[in-house]
Amino acid sequence: MVNSWKAFLQRLAKSRLLTITVVMIVLSGILLQRLFVLQVVKGEDYLTNYKIKIEKKREIAAARGNILDRNGKVLAYNELAYSVVIEDNGTYDSAKSRSESLNTVIANTIQILESRGDMPDNSFNIVYNNNRFEYSVSGTARLRFLADVFGKLTVDELGVNKELGFNEATASAKQTMEYLMYKKYEISKKYNTRLAYEVALIRYGLSANYYQKYVSTTIASDVSEETVAAINENLSDLQGVSIEENTIRKYVDSEAFCHITGYIGKISQPEYDELSKEDSSYSMNDSVGKSGIEQVMEKYLKGKKGKEAFYVDKYGKVVDMIYRKEPGPGNNVKVSIDYNLQKTVYRLLEQEIAGVLHNSIRNVRAYHAGAQSTSGDVVIPIYDVYFALIDNNVVDIDEFSEEDAMTNESDIYRKFKIKYKKIVNQVRRELKNGNTPGKELNDSMKDYSNYIYSMLKDNKIINADAIDREDTTYQKYVAGKISLRKFLIYCISKNWIDRKTISDADKNTYSDSQEVYQALVDKIVGMLKGEKEFHKLIYKYMIYDDEISGRQICLVLYEQDVLAQNDKEMDSLKNSRITAYDFLKRKIKKLEITPAQLALDPCSGSSVIINPQTGEVLACVSYPGYDNNKMANVVDSQYYNDLLADNATPLYDFATQQETAPGSTFKPLSSVAGLMEGVITTSTTIQDKGVFKKVSNEPKCWIYRSSHATHGSINVSGALRDSCNYFFYEVGYRLSMANGKYNDAKGIRKIKEYADLFGLTEKTGLEISENTPHCATEFPVMAAIGQSNNSYTTIGLARYATAIANSGNVYNLTLLKSVENSNGKEIKTFMPKVKRKITQVPESSWDAIHRGMRMVCDNMAIFQGLKTKVAGKTGTAQQIKTRPSHALFIGYAPYKNPKLAIATRIPFGYSSSNAAEVSSNIIKYYFKEKDVIDGQATKVTGGRTLD
Repeated sequence: MVNSWKAFLQRLAKSRLLTITVVMIVLSGILLQRLFVLQVVKGEDYLTNYKIKIEKKREIAAARGNILDRNGKVLAYNELAYSVVIEDNGTYDSAKSRSESLNTVIANTIQILESRGDMPDNSFNIVYNNNRFEYSVSGTARLRFLADVFGKLTVDELGVNKELGFNEATASAKQTMEYLMYKKYEISKKYNTRLAYEVALIRYGLSANYYQKYVSTTIASDVSEETVAAINENLSDLQGVSIEENTIRKYVDSEAFCHITGYIGKISQPEYDELSKEDSSYSMNDSVGKSGIEQVMEKYLKGKKGKEAFYVDKYGKVVDMIYRKEPGPGNNVKVSIDYNLQKTVYRLLEQEIAGVLHNSIRNVRAYHAGAQSTSGDVVIPIYDVYFALIDNNVVDIDEFSEEDAMTNESDIYRKFKIKYKKIVNQVRRELKNGNTPGKELNDSMKDYSNYIYSMLKDNKIINADAIDREDTTYQKYVAGKISLRKFLIYCISKNWIDRKTISDADKNTYSDSQEVYQALVDKIVGMLKGEKEFHKLIYKYMIYDDEISGRQICLVLYEQDVLAQNDKEMDSLKNSRITAYDFLKRKIKKLEITPAQLALDPCSGSSVIINPQTGEVLACVSYPGYDNNKMANVVDSQYYNDLLADNATPLYDFATQQETAPGSTFKPLSSVAGLMEGVITTSTTIQDKGVFKKVSNEPKCWIYRSSHATHGSINVSGALRDSCNYFFYEVGYRLSMANGKYNDAKGIRKIKEYADLFGLTEKTGLEISENTPHCATEFPVMAAIGQSNNSYTTIGLARYATAIANSGNVYNLTLLKSVENSNGKEIKTFMPKVKRKITQVPESSWDAIHRGMRMVCDNMAIFQGLKTKVAGKTGTAQQIKTRPSHALFIGYAPYKNPKLAIATRIPFGYSSSNAAEVSSNIIKYYFKEKDVIDGQATKVTGGRTLD
């Protein structure tokens, strides 16, 4: 046996198997030893390193190009800034632990921010003010928002949620936020409401990136270096939080340029879908142009993104760079606008409008138009000014009820609470038992009733679409012949009331219509408590009834820091050494209270200036403007909400969007029409008879209306000089003659033909939003003097004035001048092109029109001090007798070889002389004749040009 083993070993030693076996045993030993080290000895270390070393890839945002004026002055630029961001990159055992961890980290981060003076970004559609949640959007936008909140694909899926106990489609802001805070995101109630609200905003933003784990969500933008240091010091306790270096968009002289430059903001889904068709590099985290040149020139301003890949540790710190491709900056865009001119025109408009306002205020309680009153008789009662400060939110009535409210705020609020209780009781009694027809109610109860009806419609409690407008009872209510109570009961019987909106239940729980009506009354009374606009109505009548004094309102301006603190002025007010009337007029004069703040007539204006030789737009000004810095990057929701509620409508571009009748500025066009159609010649005279009796409405010439005088026998140049309505009534009448008979349609057709020729019936070509003008469609006699339903924008009138100035060149306008790359090389240019040359008008006709327009300015004291000779035409367009007329002026200068054409409009500006006055000051500035900016309301001439 021993010999057999020995023989086996000898054979094995000589075999290759031995070598293989030994090698395998050695290798297996090494492998086992290595596995032991990896898994047992150093297993925990390697696991830790595996967890903390994560490869990340991300895009690097490119610097957006600047927007420059025609001379290279920067209007929009980028500024280096730091943002606090968070990524949902933690590892959690459960959804509950994830929520708890995220909520704690976000809350701690917000507390660090706020302790150092920074605030989390907030572009959410619900705001939290004065301990109350409010929507900042309405209508369809609100429904889309609610669909997103409640996880619905479409708004049609919103409905009664039995688990939540309310209808998702009509959920109050409070109900929606409480759902987000405490149910969806499980935020602890140990946090106060504001902090819980702010945590919910960040969680909502994170949820948008739920399927992109390493995409960051911004908590706060443009934070201080102190905040950056504090965040970095606490990163170990702030899972997923980091500091990012980026840029924010800034705008120069924003109020004057906001409608031109526009602003940027986070891309929306529809914008992403559209822009991605041409450029696949867009992502849902990008910022894009939202309006103005920022939007129009997006593809030029947008830079080329860079890329990088790197490793980060468990705290998000970069530990190793893999690669980096630098971004490329966007192109710079030059506009045709002159920075200094635009800024100056804006200030001049404000000064003029303030001057008109100041001149129109009277120390009376109310203005009542008489049977013979005209729009020129309208004045502004000082009580309207007192209320305007509340109505346009200059004075914040929410602050009256704050714990730290000051003396006058507290006293006003004390009076309000007593009055509110009284009014609500009156409203309840009227709704329960009242049968007084609407037109027989006193003014205050009429306003309260109308408000309630509008409130019910706005909140979809009354289904406005279901109402039969031909219904007899409805028509009686509209005519004020029945009470609101009777009409609401009728609405219930006709199923015009949505019963589900009265109760949160998913079905009607009321046995009869009487119970439904009782529930409706209770609903109304409950809703009024949170209706700020209804509260303003109560304040209005408290002011008019002297329950709140003008002096108190003025003192509140100091208490709320609307006015800079001035102990001497405050003492004068308190001790009645100055009246509230004189005090407010003084503040308006000094522009410490602006027309935009008061939002009374007038509070807005526009002016456009064009070089008639080239068609370049040098200024395109709309007053009032807004601060687009607060709209850019991340929208300030509260500010945007304030803009939407502002009665002066600063978001509206009055230069390109407002359309009114042109008034007598239309008469040069009527002159061209009359001359070219042969119904008059340059030497034709027409006898002004005061009253034009050839048409049924028998319109009067303005001079006859004011003094029973006439202009006598007058030719076309003289008619332009004197703005003789009778002359142009006759021109309009003659244009309407067909085979010896008056034909309304023919006259309109002829007037439109020449309006088409001057480009008045079409948009001008500007890149920014512009409304379509409308030529008159009826009454050619009235249309010939710029009335009827003629309706044109200021930019359209400026192009028309340009064509008159250069004798027939109608330009396609542009706000653009050039595009340059980051090295200053011009890569694209823009110049206005002649759209149409009016060649059919002979020089003699142009001369007659120019001469008439020159005489207009010769006869106005406003222009007589100018060295530069000006030609122009005034226009006063009445819209309604109870409001002032619109004031307009078109013109050009110098009279020979014009370098400037202008159109100015002051809506409800009383007299065309006011538009002419500000135009005169603009011309003085342009030709460097006089320093016209003094920071005070213009002392208006007080003249009433009645053309």
